[in-house]
Amino acid sequence: MAQLLICGIENHIATQLLTQINQLLVALPTIECWQYFTQHLLKPEHPWALHQLLYTETFADWDEKQGPPPAWSPSLEQIQSTNIAALMRKQAIATYPELHAWSCQHRDEFWQIMMRRLGIRFQQNYTQILDLSQGVESPQWLINARLNIVESCFQAPDSAIAIVFQPEGGSLDTLTYGELRSLVNQVSNGLVELGLRPGDAIAVVLPMTVEAVVIYLGIVQAGCVVVSVADSFAAPEIAIRLQIAQAKAVFTQALILRAGKQLPLYTKVIEAQSPKAIVLAASSNTQLRSGDLSWQDFLSDRQQFQPIPAVSSAHTNILFSSGTTGEPKAVPWTQTTPIKCAVDGHLHQDIHAGDVVAWPTNLGWMMGPWLIYASLINQAAITLYYGTPTTREFGKFIQDAQVTMLGVVPSLVTAWKNTDCMKGLDWSTIKTFSSTGECSNSQDMLFLMSLAGYKPIIEYCGGTEIGGAYITGTVVQPCAPATFTTPALGLDVVIMNPEGQPAERGEAFIIPPSIGLSTELLNRDHHQVYFADTPCLPVVREAIEAKSQRGFSHASPSIPLRRHGDRLERLPNGYYRAQGRVDDAMNLGGIKVSSTEIEQVLNRVEDIGETAAIAIAPPGGGPSQLIIYAVVVPNSSKTREELKTSLQTALAQNLNPLFKIRDVVMLDALPRTASNKVMRRVLRDQYRLTPL
Repeated sequence: MAQLLICGIENHIATQLLTQINQLLVALPTIECWQYFTQHLLKPEHPWALHQLLYTETFADWDEKQGPPPAWSPSLEQIQSTNIAALMRKQAIATYPELHAWSCQHRDEFWQIMMRRLGIRFQQNYTQILDLSQGVESPQWLINARLNIVESCFQAPDSAIAIVFQPEGGSLDTLTYGELRSLVNQVSNGLVELGLRPGDAIAVVLPMTVEAVVIYLGIVQAGCVVVSVADSFAAPEIAIRLQIAQAKAVFTQALILRAGKQLPLYTKVIEAQSPKAIVLAASSNTQLRSGDLSWQDFLSDRQQFQPIPAVSSAHTNILFSSGTTGEPKAVPWTQTTPIKCAVDGHLHQDIHAGDVVAWPTNLGWMMGPWLIYASLINQAAITLYYGTPTTREFGKFIQDAQVTMLGVVPSLVTAWKNTDCMKGLDWSTIKTFSSTGECSNSQDMLFLMSLAGYKPIIEYCGGTEIGGAYITGTVVQPCAPATFTTPALGLDVVIMNPEGQPAERGEAFIIPPSIGLSTELLNRDHHQVYFADTPCLPVVREAIEAKSQRGFSHASPSIPLRRHGDRLERLPNGYYRAQGRVDDAMNLGGIKVSSTEIEQVLNRVEDIGETAAIAIAPPGGGPSQLIIYAVVVPNSSKTREELKTSLQTALAQNLNPLFKIRDVVMLDALPRTASNKVMRRVLRDQYRLTPL
């Protein structure tokens, strides 16, 4: 009883709950008991502390040898309604593991079937799905095909809603597929009238707005190449990206309205010495540079346009890695990369026609183009909120737009949890969450599930050079917070130890090929980055023969593995947990550990919002020293020394007592890249200036 009262439950309600809880804990098996709590007892409006307490009590005797306990399990009815179940019925496959195995053993057939399911349109059909005569590093997809992927984005009825949007401080509005196509055609015609030709690179330096989506699709439809640049970058970073891509024009806008402030953008583009700029939201006070155009002057009056077809390997988009030092990698997307986005969205996030998809993002990050293709090719609606996603106003937009799939980065959830800003909102239309960009922690992900009455979270880990995920989850498997359930359909993954042998814990390597995987970089040696000195995976003779018979002409005794740079742990139940990047590993007292493993423990400490763990080698040599950067929750009264004591205790009790914290640095916020990844390298560089 006392525990319920501490959670903030009123006395008379606590008395009723206690009787129910005790009866159910005794009467029902553990998983069924938790399912009953989430479906019939716990409500989003209940204090988070109550959700946390019941989850802990329900699984108090859970055997960790079974893997982490599930917080959501699909019913048979839910499973049968999924896109994955429809594919399994079509292929007469009984279980999900069998489906994944089939998708890897018959990759050409898998992608062919998925393109038919999604209705991918070709102006000239392919004569062969896959040619591996040049090896798995250089697969040739859709031989002899001619297509423009934008055609596949307009299969929904013209009257269907394509975009739901809301400016900061404004009201909800919509754009239909028919209206979107007319605007896209006007942009494509405007590019032609401006003298731009197929193959020309055109940069987009804009926030994620309706106009940004229209411009993106208009550029690709005209046969040109989008150069994706985040609007948050400083002028020198914008300049580097424009130079690498050799952009011939740039779309931008005069100002960005964010959190009530007007932030200049066009002036940064000018400072970056950009080519001809088309400027949106230009007022009468905006002084345009000579040769630049306003959006109104650029936009063509013509609303019909025939999409320009291209070979499947033709570039459609140049995106950049979010490296924090040196020149960023320039990754070209081709006409086939969006197919990976759409297939992942269809199967893993389970996006259906008529769904409403939200993911706070930007075209400078791969999730911007992903959101466009995964939504439109699946005939769903994109939702765009122009304000800050950490606020309650964003949550109300999710409620009012009746979002069915909400994507997040974990730091967003941390902010929502720390401020409790989403309390009382109705997110009942949400069917699925998805999380990407950085490693999740289980407490924050359980909190996220609770906001919508416990819906599954699809963890989604991949990258720009994959066009989607290599490891993720599904809605046909139980969801344990902050874990992955499966490699993405259509490819496979192996974990290798430092000796190059398969292991339960170590570096993750992708087993190629797959649609979406890059085959070139504009400014780096692709082989050196992804394949040089990687281990090979032996292939049994039967698998080689099967692949040879199905178009896999590269029948060597082993397959070169593709490096990605993540550390993974395979759990006892076959699920996976992310352990951070390989280059974020540290050696403490002779024990190798990742930053993420430490942070997952420390982020659960009272008064801690989030942490970043780094290791610093003393100038005179000796063992690495553990440094913790900490962001505390609002109104915390703990001193730095008190926090250090709490963090050290948590580390000793939950990870390893040999890991000693050398120093704690308190920050208002952790430094992050444009794609929201914590910049640990920046923290290391900063701390090296501080004597140990």
